Amino acid sequence: MEKISALQKARFAYQPKLPEVVKGNVADIVVKLGNPTESVSDQEALKALLKGTYGMPVASFEKGTNAKANDKINVGVILSGGQAPGGHNVIAGLFDGVKNGNKESKLYGFLGGPSGIIEGEYVEITSELIDSYRNTGGFDIIGSGRTKLETNEQFDKSLEVCKKLGISAVVIIGGDDSNTNAALMAEYYKSKGEAIQVIGCPKTIDGDLKNEHIETSFGFDTATKVYSELIGNIERDANSAKKYYHFIKLMGRSASHICLECALQTQPNWAIISEEVEKEQKTLTQVVDEIVNVVVKRAEKGDNFGVILVPEGLIEFIPEMKVLIAELNDLLAKKADEFAKVAAADQADWIAKNLTAASASAFTSLPAAIKAQLCMDRDPHGNVQVSRIETEKLLIEMVGAKLETLKAEGKYKGKFAGLNHFFGYEGRCAAPSNFDADYCYSLGYVAFLLIASGLTGYMSSVKNLAKPATEWVPGGIPTSMMFNMEQRHGEKKPVIRKALVELEGAPYKEYVKYRNEWAENTSYLFPGAIQYYGPAEVCDAPTKTLTLESK
Repeated sequence: MEKISALQKARFAYQPKLPEVVKGNVADIVVKLGNPTESVSDQEALKALLKGTYGMPVASFEKGTNAKANDKINVGVILSGGQAPGGHNVIAGLFDGVKNGNKESKLYGFLGGPSGIIEGEYVEITSELIDSYRNTGGFDIIGSGRTKLETNEQFDKSLEVCKKLGISAVVIIGGDDSNTNAALMAEYYKSKGEAIQVIGCPKTIDGDLKNEHIETSFGFDTATKVYSELIGNIERDANSAKKYYHFIKLMGRSASHICLECALQTQPNWAIISEEVEKEQKTLTQVVDEIVNVVVKRAEKGDNFGVILVPEGLIEFIPEMKVLIAELNDLLAKKADEFAKVAAADQADWIAKNLTAASASAFTSLPAAIKAQLCMDRDPHGNVQVSRIETEKLLIEMVGAKLETLKAEGKYKGKFAGLNHFFGYEGRCAAPSNFDADYCYSLGYVAFLLIASGLTGYMSSVKNLAKPATEWVPGGIPTSMMFNMEQRHGEKKPVIRKALVELEGAPYKEYVKYRNEWAENTSYLFPGAIQYYGPAEVCDAPTKTLTLESK
């Protein structure tokens, strides 16, 4: 018999909270549709591409009568992309909704991510199976994967599998790309006159899948609390040893939401916000100088230690580096075959010769290790794998060099020793916080209600998240309203626009208000481990970001 911890056993029994309006008999809940919507940009191009699903209204729920909710149906579910805490609870909420509608209905989990629905690899989700995964971290109930569902051939294969299993609806749990693919699948099915519905659920610990209806993506709450506990531990250690500067890189390639949230939770000496760097057009040298300034001022007080937070995607927001990476992406997409034939030792020279003069200069000025990381295999979109670029090590090296220069000039008398960390996988499969356990369960339950309402091309939505769960507002938004057109593999494609840190937003302004004080003084906070049992203000509290954005 598999052994489990006492906490895990207790978590199996935890009953997630639901918004008040969706409690009770599912047949007593009806959908209410609002006004037509538009995409965030490129409206005409997207209207032409998404003829069947563009412009649909926002959905909300109210008490009423929906007899279709009791129909016997079969539903398929897919976990797509990187793991995020709470994925199992989305499936649990979906399962409970399906079974509350009709005990004879079935839920099938496609194995290994989107490839499962193409290859017909699946398992039926039973009560016994789901009960052993409730309120747990990870995606291991059915596994995940990064196969893209984007070609007509793939859609046709998925259609065959769904018909074989009698599936009338598919729920795709994923991030911006996965939900983009879900919307395109919904459009394809509708264009072919097929009745299979497709619903998405917003997942990504990066926090960059959000708008007024998707206040946060699931997993962000848990992951930032895990990272903040670790940062607090390092802050305590730094303040004890008083001899190291810890440079901590945090997940978030396209946005700095994690870095900002962790800064608000832990009050480090400095946190770089990539969106600010881009707006103010700061060079790499200027970013380094800001950190050097913190180190020098603290040294004047006798403090030769500190904690610096670095967003994973920083390098892409620095102007000269952004241009360089864009050129690299295009170059290696167009000349992939030629590049593949270049010996590893000659790749850097080949790249430099094929770039513009400005980008070649930026590329050749980088340390050999960073150049090598820029030459690595592309990600599934054909882009540089920014997570592999050790920005934190680059900053330590450059800060150290600048401090040596200042020391020689008599402008700095302190000591500098840098240590690097990268927190990523540590937060992706953590046991979900109460917030994420509740939020994810609600997202899954609402996904069923959207299916029972006959909708397709929608994303499950739960709003008013800074309030207690009973006051949350469930609904659904047409995924197309989050779309824009972006360059992918050398051509324009419809994708969900990533939500960046708003520099006019309350969370960023709160950080700016205190950052200079935190820079000079040791003002660390130690959040500690996630608490699951105890006062609601401790156990159910949302992130600082949600709290500030709701005011």
